[in-house]
Amino acid sequence: MIPGLAAAALPLDRLRLPPGFSIEVFAEVPNARQMALGTRHLFVGSMRAGKVYAVPLAAPRKPAVLVEGLNMPVGVALRDGDLYVSAVNRILRVPDVERNLGRARIEVVTDAYPRDIHHGWKFIAFGPDGRLYVPVGAPCNICDPDPDRYAVITALDTKTGRVETVARGVRNSVGFDWQPGTNTLWFTDNGRDWLGDDAPPDELNRLTQTGQHFGYPYCHGGTIADPEFGRKRRCAEFVPPVQNLGAHVAALGMRFYTGATFPARYRGAVFIAEHGSWNRSSKSGYRVSVVRLEQGRAVSYEPFVQGWSDNESAWGRPADVLVMPDGSLLVSDDMAGAIYRVRYGGSR
Repeated sequence: MIPGLAAAALPLDRLRLPPGFSIEVFAEVPNARQMALGTRHLFVGSMRAGKVYAVPLAAPRKPAVLVEGLNMPVGVALRDGDLYVSAVNRILRVPDVERNLGRARIEVVTDAYPRDIHHGWKFIAFGPDGRLYVPVGAPCNICDPDPDRYAVITALDTKTGRVETVARGVRNSVGFDWQPGTNTLWFTDNGRDWLGDDAPPDELNRLTQTGQHFGYPYCHGGTIADPEFGRKRRCAEFVPPVQNLGAHVAALGMRFYTGATFPARYRGAVFIAEHGSWNRSSKSGYRVSVVRLEQGRAVSYEPFVQGWSDNESAWGRPADVLVMPDGSLLVSDDMAGAIYRVRYGGSR
């Protein structure tokens, strides 16, 4: 939580949602980042805390430390009862996690990913093909790194250790999901810094073919040639974004809405946690946004929950979103140390 603030003291009344929606604190979790839903627990990674938490789904939802002492264990993913955790160069596994909460045993699946700290934290998720998808960000703001090691999204076979690069030219993706019905991979990507307040945009991208290149470091937002590297390759050579997002909003976790309780206009839409800018002259992001789709095309991009920043002062930073079985939406906030639940109670 924010130092000195308990959950009851968080200024939720400052948050603005569409009519019919409400928001509440679901649980208090220090430095909450990516979330993964188990049968009886919500598992939550952290960045600065170095811990992974297990939060009971039943009240009072007091988090317990599952493992600690890890290097930026942001990413968590569940498969066949095992919990997988990202820790920069390592992917770890906690076997049969819900049966072993008090005696968690950690196995190393691989330690072959780069050790760079810059963009080294990793969102992870299992794809429809059963492989664990693991991004590797660029080890810099802007550079032309080894294209086989950096600025990529990879797919890891957790049984054999085999790694395949599925997307290239991805500066720093910290959120992705597969569209229901098509099983295509969609992902957010953070744009580079120091090209001004309003450029380049963050991106929402779609992978339709293994090995596609999304432009970094040569092109940003589909049309903006990089002033240093843009002369090497043209923007027309790369896959353009499905939707350009706000500049410097720091788009992180994203999920397709698969629930049935939100109004029809949100069914199949993409919800995105926008963590918020760090070096823009006036803040941007600090909200949850939604991109609505029609026939695979983005038709709108708009705020969904906003108000974590007011008058250039921020008290919260959304990091991930997760759709619950009851159709509500969880939002993690690593600054406030909270997980919120968004519900809809109006007419559909």
